[in-house]
Amino acid sequence: MRKQAQIKKEFIALMAALMSLVALSIDALLPALPEIGEHLGVTDTTKNQLLITMIFLGLGFGQLVFGPLSDNFGRKKMVYFGFIVFVIASIVCVTTKSLEIMIIGRIFQGIGLSAPRSISIAMIRDSYSGDYMAKILSIVVMFFILIPVVAPTLGQFLLHFLDWRAIFNVNMVIGAIVLVWFWKRQPETLSTENKKPFTFRRYLTSAKDFFTHKEAVAFTLASGFITGSFMVYLSTSQQIFQDQYGLGELFPYFFASIAIAVGSATFLNSRLVVKFGSMRIAFIATIAYFVISLLYIILFYNKGNPNIYVLLGFFLFQFFAVGLLFGNLRALAMQPLGHIAGMGSAINGFISTVMAVPIANYIGGFVKTSVLPLFIGFSIFGFLTLLVFIFMKKQMKVAKA
Repeated sequence: MRKQAQIKKEFIALMAALMSLVALSIDALLPALPEIGEHLGVTDTTKNQLLITMIFLGLGFGQLVFGPLSDNFGRKKMVYFGFIVFVIASIVCVTTKSLEIMIIGRIFQGIGLSAPRSISIAMIRDSYSGDYMAKILSIVVMFFILIPVVAPTLGQFLLHFLDWRAIFNVNMVIGAIVLVWFWKRQPETLSTENKKPFTFRRYLTSAKDFFTHKEAVAFTLASGFITGSFMVYLSTSQQIFQDQYGLGELFPYFFASIAIAVGSATFLNSRLVVKFGSMRIAFIATIAYFVISLLYIILFYNKGNPNIYVLLGFFLFQFFAVGLLFGNLRALAMQPLGHIAGMGSAINGFISTVMAVPIANYIGGFVKTSVLPLFIGFSIFGFLTLLVFIFMKKQMKVAKA
């Protein structure tokens, strides 16, 4: 492991670029959901949400494959293989006229993209630990979150001049460029002595090892709660801004403003986490996440949607808290897992992502004429995350006693 203070900027940029392929494949598609639904003959517009949420299902399951395999064959080879799966799935998406087939294609896109997403985290864990790892993850997540600032605008731009298929094609081109950069410039981070032969017994042993660490399990669950409630917003944002508020082509700009709030928070976290610690910052952010959503419910219960700028204000504060949570929750979960970083990252990503999909699909079904169900979801899962922190704080006090 390189010295904690030696933070290589190109390494951070590459890890951010790998993770950003996921965000680009999700967020650039948002403005095109009505057109894709029309092409596929979808009559219930809430079903268009599945084209967003189901890619996360693939992301979750794919990590269980690529994470452990990367502990054996190395990180880089698995990234290459994942990209091949992503390209094949993208071709399926642009050639089908069936919603069901496109959903399958989106699931396999997620499986392919799970390789760069999870392995980038494993590569960070190979190289850093503790609050420095949280610092690196915060910077990487900041760029990952900032992709939504430009992705919907890119999607809207392509729709003006081409059609929705161009979004898939451009994503493949950008992915290929990142992959060449990764191939040329990034050395393998998994040392020879840390490679673990892939066997089913070792797979089960590593999985059992993960569940012996209360810290890893608890913060993985917390990550699932926050990711799930955030995914509800992600999958319903087009309906909220374009259908409920009638913003039309202004949607990407409102979406971008909220993404900036999340990105600003992750940047701030990268500057503060070494000084104050990921545990303290994440705990305070969880309290804020819960209180803000509860305040919205109290103010607007049975009153209809507020003015768009009032809603935007609540979203900005809500997702600023999210920006302080994403990187820290992942870092807290990964901290005791340095000896099984690949498997640890895989299980962490699998559980948190697969938890998030049913949460998003269920709550998203209620977000039709009002934003209130979204904030009810925020409050419920913010409260559950707060319980996780309270439990872990008690456990730490007991351990110190």
